Amino acid sequence: MADPKGFLKLTRELPEARSPEERINDYKEIYKPFPTEKTVGQAARCMDCGIPFCHNGCPLGNIIPEFNDAVYREDWAEAYEILSSTNNFPEFTGRICPAPCETACVLGINQPAVAIEHIEKTIAETAYEQGLIRPNPPSSRTGKKVAVVGSGPAGLAAAAQLNKAGHSVTVYERNTRIGGLLRYGIPDFKLEKRIVDRRLEVMEAEGIRFEVNANVGGNISVDSLKEDFDAVVLAGGSTVPRNLDIPGRDLKGVYYAMEFLEQNNKRVAGDEIDPKEAIMATDKHVVVIGGGDTGSDCVGTSNRHRAASITQLELLSKPPDDRAPNTPWPNWPMMLRTSSSHEEGGDRHWSILTKEFVGDDEGQVQSLKIVEIEWKKDPMTGRFSFQEIEGTEREIPCQLALLAIGFIHPQHAGMLDKLGVEYDERGNVKAENYQTSVPSVFVAGDMRRGQSLVVWAIMEGRESARAVDEYLMGESSLEGKAVSEMVVTR
Repeated sequence: MADPKGFLKLTRELPEARSPEERINDYKEIYKPFPTEKTVGQAARCMDCGIPFCHNGCPLGNIIPEFNDAVYREDWAEAYEILSSTNNFPEFTGRICPAPCETACVLGINQPAVAIEHIEKTIAETAYEQGLIRPNPPSSRTGKKVAVVGSGPAGLAAAAQLNKAGHSVTVYERNTRIGGLLRYGIPDFKLEKRIVDRRLEVMEAEGIRFEVNANVGGNISVDSLKEDFDAVVLAGGSTVPRNLDIPGRDLKGVYYAMEFLEQNNKRVAGDEIDPKEAIMATDKHVVVIGGGDTGSDCVGTSNRHRAASITQLELLSKPPDDRAPNTPWPNWPMMLRTSSSHEEGGDRHWSILTKEFVGDDEGQVQSLKIVEIEWKKDPMTGRFSFQEIEGTEREIPCQLALLAIGFIHPQHAGMLDKLGVEYDERGNVKAENYQTSVPSVFVAGDMRRGQSLVVWAIMEGRESARAVDEYLMGESSLEGKAVSEMVVTR
């Protein structure tokens, strides 16, 4: 396997990021070029473990030691063939995945893990440079038509696989551009949209049709969809945000995080934004409520807007700096994570309860009442609860508040209710082997499993496509997922 002593000779090394002072002036990706020979060296650190736990860590079941070996030999065609057999979009996951494969890496027990995510990105980029990624339409068509509703990572993965099986696929997107979360939820400094467009050009050349401004359940009737297509895949995501029902919530200047991020992505893309509707952090005291990835994206965007100050609040207690004892290897570790956005500026606070938005006479938010809390575990039930710490209540300045506290379930009104699909106890679309209570209708991604990672969405799209292919044809030759699920949340 590669260099059997590679992990003894080399330590983990990743591309250097541009300085925060430079990168907050643009929305371009933050990393500098990395020499190919260094990536080859990083691949040499893979130990070819007897049991490669990285396989189990990856929701897609990527065949990691094998593509590392191909990279070490600089056989980029073989590396991409291996990688693309399990992952339709490694250029996406190589940029925005939290890399659960790396936290499961055996080398990571007592050394820095293999740089799997960087290697994956390099394989994809080299494949594009060498012309290895090009349209490959199916040699024949089955005569079956499938509609995919939603063009995020789950919908695109489902479309790619169904098209590969020879079905005629149309993807419906209610927004103005294709891409879903990839397009509107993730800032360009993490995923430039030229990367998304490049893949979409390949998919369109392979025969996939894309329809924008197409709101199924609105200007596209669900009845016509069921009549015109042999099967439908629902991949619209978990889009109903969790609200913070406290006094002052209706004040001007309090928004859901996705309202802020989607509008800014449109602005970066060159879309005209009505000045009356503009959500800008410039010269404002910004408070981001929620400590996850979406909150981090709000921090990075606010830095680029030149906010006067940025404060990020988290209800939960501060995670440990290193892997917590209750999440031992190879599990996804509970530990503190600092993103590139945090490095650019902003204050982070944990164990904070938000109590009230305070406004001025014109109904504009001006401050936020908060209090510190203490978490305690019930020795009988094992459940955690918190109590306010007396004397810690205070107000902090806030002219823009962004709620980044997750999503509760997909939108029911409209398409889902009109289709008559059943919901589970969490409000997600209920399904068995991705098939809903309406036989010809399938579901994938956050609509089925709830808010999760892009890599899980891609896996769901692939697996739902296999289920649809079996439904239409009686069997499927599409690749299936061979590793067990491992729960990873944002």
